[in-house]
Amino acid sequence: MCMKNKKLAKQIITILKKKFPAPECALIHNNPWQLLVATILSAQCTDKRVNMVTPALFKKFPTIADFAGANLPELEKAIYSTGFFRNKAKNIVACAQALLEKYAGQIPASLDELVNLPGVGRKTASVILGTAFGKAEGIVVDTHVARLSKRMGLTAESDPLRIERDLMQTIEKKYWVEFSHLLILHGRECCTARKPDCESCELESICPRLL
Repeated sequence: MCMKNKKLAKQIITILKKKFPAPECALIHNNPWQLLVATILSAQCTDKRVNMVTPALFKKFPTIADFAGANLPELEKAIYSTGFFRNKAKNIVACAQALLEKYAGQIPASLDELVNLPGVGRKTASVILGTAFGKAEGIVVDTHVARLSKRMGLTAESDPLRIERDLMQTIEKKYWVEFSHLLILHGRECCTARKPDCESCELESICPRLL
C-alpha cells in the first residue's frame, strides 16, 4: 500500500503541476511577519476574507512593534470579520511581543521555535517555513488537503497530525511545500467539499474514488 500511495502521489503532483505550474500561498503578504499574521487570521476563516482585511490592518499597524503595543479593542475591531477575533487579537499581540523580546523582531526559521510562539501551531509554522523561507519541515494540512488526501486514498486518518504523518511518509520531501499548494488550489477549483466536479477533474483517471 505504501508503494502504491507513493506512485499515486507522484502522479497527482505531475498532473496538478501541469494545471497549476506556479502554485503559491493565497495569503497576500509582503514579509514573513505579515504572512504570520495572515495565517493566524486564516484559522476558521477563508483566505479571501483575510486578504480583504489585511491591507487596512497592515496600514494601521505597519510594524511588529505597532502590533506589540496595539490596543486590543482597536485590533479586535480591525480583524472582527475573520471570526474568533478576541483570541486572534490576543495571540497576535503576544506573538509580536515575544518576537521583539526573544528574536529582536525577526521571525525564527525553525519549526521548534515557531510553534513556541503564541498563536502558532504546527500548521501555521509549516506555512511560514515553506512560503517565507522555502523550508520543508512538515506538510500543511488544511481542510482541502485533508479532504483530498482522504478522497484519493493517501490516508485513512481524520486527525490533521496523523494525516500529515501519512503524507510525509508517502511524498518526497522536495514536494512537501508544493503538494499542499497544489491540493488547496485543486480543492477550491474542482474537488470541492459539497459537490466535487469529478467529470471534468484532471485526476479522474487515477483517483481511487472514481475507479
